[in-house]
Amino acid sequence: MEKTIDESKQGQKLVVTNKKENTKKLYIESYGCAMNFADSEIVASILTNQGYNTTTVLEEADLVLVNTCSIRDKAEQTIRKRLEKYNAVKRKNTKMKVGVLGCMAERLKTQFLEQEKIVDLVVGPDAYKDIPNLLKEVEDGRDAINVILSKEETYGDIAPIRLNSNGVSAFVSITRGCDNMCTFCVVPFTRGRERSREPQSILSEIKDLWDNGFKEVTLLGQNVDSYLWYGGGLKKDFEKASNLAKATAIDFEQLLEMVATNFPKIRIRFSTSNPQDMHVSLLNTIAKHNNICKHIHLPIQSGSNRILKEMNRLHTREAYLELIDKIYSIIPECSVTQDMIAGFPTETENDHLDTLSLMKAVKYSFGYMYAYSERPGTLAERKLTDDVLEETKLRRLQEIVDLQRNHSAYRTNEFIGKTVEVLIDKISKKSEKQWSGRNSQNLTVVFPKENYTIGEFVLVKINSCTSGTLIGEAIGYSEMNRN
Repeated sequence: MEKTIDESKQGQKLVVTNKKENTKKLYIESYGCAMNFADSEIVASILTNQGYNTTTVLEEADLVLVNTCSIRDKAEQTIRKRLEKYNAVKRKNTKMKVGVLGCMAERLKTQFLEQEKIVDLVVGPDAYKDIPNLLKEVEDGRDAINVILSKEETYGDIAPIRLNSNGVSAFVSITRGCDNMCTFCVVPFTRGRERSREPQSILSEIKDLWDNGFKEVTLLGQNVDSYLWYGGGLKKDFEKASNLAKATAIDFEQLLEMVATNFPKIRIRFSTSNPQDMHVSLLNTIAKHNNICKHIHLPIQSGSNRILKEMNRLHTREAYLELIDKIYSIIPECSVTQDMIAGFPTETENDHLDTLSLMKAVKYSFGYMYAYSERPGTLAERKLTDDVLEETKLRRLQEIVDLQRNHSAYRTNEFIGKTVEVLIDKISKKSEKQWSGRNSQNLTVVFPKENYTIGEFVLVKINSCTSGTLIGEAIGYSEMNRN
């Protein structure tokens, strides 16, 4: 069960149906969170309008872009190796330009562009619309950089190009940035403060997906539960808004209701949530609609109140467990997943045991688990000493992973003998004779192909399982299929 998001989707190359009139070639890779992959779709849209077609052949590219992640040191090291490869190719293809996008772009802008001279342009997460101007700067022999963070930009006016799409599932970004200031996290510094996207543009994007045959959307944000549209601007400035703006504001619960009601045949997911922003009214909305998936990714990071305080997490262990009880009470079939950090500065063995005991109380379906790595520029890096021995971090991480593996097996076994609704999205990795898809709880389900096809909702009876996969047989179509 141990994995990081950048490892599960590491170096995904993005492909798009190309325009015949476009002549320049774009090669783009994305690392990190789902927001980065959604951002790459925005970048591809912008560059398609500038005459670029995408290519999977690095050597023929006119422009190479890597959308980067700074959340773990391992991700940064992987991206550096990719930049070395790009530059080796560039020495043979002198017309090629190399650019860095995303979180590493903001954090290492001067180092990449001026000191190491390994890129031609550096573009932060809020400056993608400026890429055409930056490319002109490169052509004129000048440094090209824009990492200015925005108070308004949400890219709500850009129609993303669905890259490397299976035609079934798509990301829809609804917020950007984060206000939480967790001490281990670089996001507030690389992506800026939190602002929400105008709801009608969200509905319009989903309508376009529906019209093009998509069956599932994932509403994305660093903190989707705190979505708040009051006419534009940073969420922190909401209290300064007019009485009319406050009275007509739309929060995440209302947005989710709008999406579920307007698109009853589209399955809806959302990520990521934060415990302090999830309320009973939202849980009731999830329970109310069959097309809202019964899965909540609810990062905790540690089971110790002392460590949670050091992390500047805005919840306690007790409040988190109380929320878990409400989730299971209101949505009994809900799966809950976690993020966990082992070896945060000052973590003691008792703190670690608190984490294990919390996991035993919740029994998560699966999780993303990491050993702490100090990130430059974070509050933890500035104020705390990374004082837990690496061998201790790794031992604690392994104990967390082992426990999670047991809990994952416990949760998948609960489905044996039950019938679940599955959206088919690909061929099974282990057998070309089987389909693979996900159920409402975000678990992978495999079953014999028979006469079903990708993009269909199928009812599958579960006969067996592993700790991460349900195995069954299809017994018919779901009512979620389009009429």
